[in-house]
Amino acid sequence: MKFGIVVFPGTWSEKDTHHAVSGVLGQDAEYIWHGDEQLDQFDAIALPGGFSYGDFLRCGAIARFSPVMEAVVAFANRGGPVLGICNGFQVLCESGLLPGVLMQNDHLEFRCIWTDLKIENDSTMFTSDGTNGQTLHIPMSHGEGNYQADTATIDRLEGNGQVVLRYADAAGNVTPEINPNGSINNIAGIVNEHGNVMGMMPHPEKASEKIIGGDDGNVIFSSMINSFVASMV
Repeated sequence: MKFGIVVFPGTWSEKDTHHAVSGVLGQDAEYIWHGDEQLDQFDAIALPGGFSYGDFLRCGAIARFSPVMEAVVAFANRGGPVLGICNGFQVLCESGLLPGVLMQNDHLEFRCIWTDLKIENDSTMFTSDGTNGQTLHIPMSHGEGNYQADTATIDRLEGNGQVVLRYADAAGNVTPEINPNGSINNIAGIVNEHGNVMGMMPHPEKASEKIIGGDDGNVIFSSMINSFVASMV
């Protein structure tokens, strides 16, 4: 499987993402500069974390207008898998590929901590290597990860099984006290209606090897890989 990893000015997690999918999981990976418009050579696209364009205006607002994003939207509309991580999630929301918005953390702090994420839907191409109720120990690092949307949107996401990850404790208990940023319903990751675009705030690429604290993040990438392999049979 060949991953394309989008790099905007200010992106800082592209090398970690490359290492996770290529160095650890043995897949092909190539960086995509924000001015590129050709994505046909890729099987999946990743928008990694960082501070695209310095987070001017608001997170992801300027990146949404990069030439590459027209190609990413077209790629997604053709059914191609797209994963947005942290700032990538923000860009996906700004571009309309995912609903809702990522606002400033409710405690007004930038937090770089380990979190536990409960898998709520293991039938997506991003979570199929996990099981419902399983927790993934994955770090987060953001100041604007507070996911919010209007009531109708939240009801639709919940009803359709589009909420795939929630902040929980290590035992999988979803409580307000464990919520690290104020996200409504403890939402940490969602997919679009077609299930081929996912955004998540925590960083799976930073949990790819036990030597750095854990490898639970590989569940996200291996799910994408195995889903792709299954689709080719």
